[in-house]
Amino acid sequence: MLFSMHRHLLVLNRSVIIIQNLSKHFGSKAIVNDFSYNFPKNANISLIGANGAGKTTFLNMICKLEDPDAGIITIPKDCVLAYLPQSPNETPEETILKECISGHQTLSVLGARRDKVLEAMTANYSEESFAAYEIAEHEFADKGGYALESDAKGILVGLGFETSQFNQSPLVLSGGWRMRVELAKLLINNPNFLILDEPTNHLDLPSLTWLEQYLKSFAGTLLFVSHDRDFLNNLSEITIHMQNGLARVYNGDFDSFLQQKAERAEQTRREKLSLQRKQDHMQAFVDRFRAKATKARQAQSRIKMIERLKAIEAKLGDEDADKKAHFNMTVDKPSGRIVLDVKNASIGYGDTILNKNIGIKILRGQKIAIIGANGIGKSTFLKSIVGEIPYISGEHEWGTNVTVGYYSQDQLDLLNKDENVLNNVTALAPKATMQQIRALLGSLLITNDDVQKSVKVLSGGERSKVVIAALLAQKNNFLILDEPTNHLDMSSVEMLSSALESYNGTVLLVSHNRAFINAFATQIFHMDKYKKAELIDM
Repeated sequence: MLFSMHRHLLVLNRSVIIIQNLSKHFGSKAIVNDFSYNFPKNANISLIGANGAGKTTFLNMICKLEDPDAGIITIPKDCVLAYLPQSPNETPEETILKECISGHQTLSVLGARRDKVLEAMTANYSEESFAAYEIAEHEFADKGGYALESDAKGILVGLGFETSQFNQSPLVLSGGWRMRVELAKLLINNPNFLILDEPTNHLDLPSLTWLEQYLKSFAGTLLFVSHDRDFLNNLSEITIHMQNGLARVYNGDFDSFLQQKAERAEQTRREKLSLQRKQDHMQAFVDRFRAKATKARQAQSRIKMIERLKAIEAKLGDEDADKKAHFNMTVDKPSGRIVLDVKNASIGYGDTILNKNIGIKILRGQKIAIIGANGIGKSTFLKSIVGEIPYISGEHEWGTNVTVGYYSQDQLDLLNKDENVLNNVTALAPKATMQQIRALLGSLLITNDDVQKSVKVLSGGERSKVVIAALLAQKNNFLILDEPTNHLDMSSVEMLSSALESYNGTVLLVSHNRAFINAFATQIFHMDKYKKAELIDM
């Protein structure tokens, strides 16, 4: 059903977007500087770079959500652009079907206009109100409005939804299924240029595999951001790397990019060395002959040449300039032997039970990864443990001296978006000194004026680091983490896994990143809809 539905969405007119001399700065920080690129037809293009490099800003400029400081982005009239953001809509329509339909910008507006005119005509009938309704009705029908609901249902079924779910609220879905709703909202427009910002976040392994297969068959141009190495290698044909205001284009997948980048770094090193030798040779001449009248003109000429060589050297940049986070997780005081004992817990929302008869006894020093399909209740289980959602039935008991640090899948659940970075960490870790907080933020590459930035302007990866900084400052002995690698760049994920491996406390986390789990987990807790979850040693 999925691929027959997708073939129905194929578009004949495939367009490219042209970028000319694009520049964007935030204060003194260059996001992109004088970048030009002609997106090829029917290509899969990955956009990569460290957290805070400006990837989302770059996508926002293409989608006309942010203005560049300079440059031109040309989007042809027959280009149907669709943008999948990092997070699902916080205030969706009341049902999954209506939320999908709302994705068709033209018809959803025309439908709302028709309904408003109908309501006015019903309340106060007149020839004029009837004529207005006829116009609105004709425009809606003429543009295919009455086929919209049928199309939306077909797309939702193709994405794996059951027809019984159409009238459910999107808010009862897991993060992975909510992102499928967001994708359905894009497909209802029949796009031929698809932009995805970290689409693998929240997805379980079957959903990730499905998405890869779907995107491989997409008939159009794909531009996407991801920090998942396998996903990048399986999809990317062209790689755009953003670093310190420079955007460079490489042919090939992520592994090919790494090889080319290493070769370019070596070439840059050699060019810099050659330029430095020339400068040294000329400087020696200047130092020797500057005072001699017969050589003064030649000395001045070489001084100007040295300045030109320095300018050339500066333009070469630094291919290895991406800095890496470095941090350790410490415990203020140890807990007792038993950290948490969950007994016969049923979890869910209201009368909807997602999972039942959950029992787990967590001991000091264990590092347990919860795995399972999207919608099985993994995040709900963590929220029930920390008291955000009550158990439908069952209970848990805490051990002695347990102090809990919680990382939510949605960072804004924990952060005040209107406050700056420093104030957020201070609020979450009130016992930490300002010196300690600044040092922790610095270890996560949030330094200088960046600590004064409002959280709402940060990228998803930067917000994740703010929450991690707060957890580091709290020095808790039990960490409950819900998808902590979402939004983090690959080097930060590696650093987090290393820190958790050496952490002398206890960890309970949800993650779909198997490499991350394998790096430090001691046990797996596999949640399944049809059988009782079991704790399995790694």
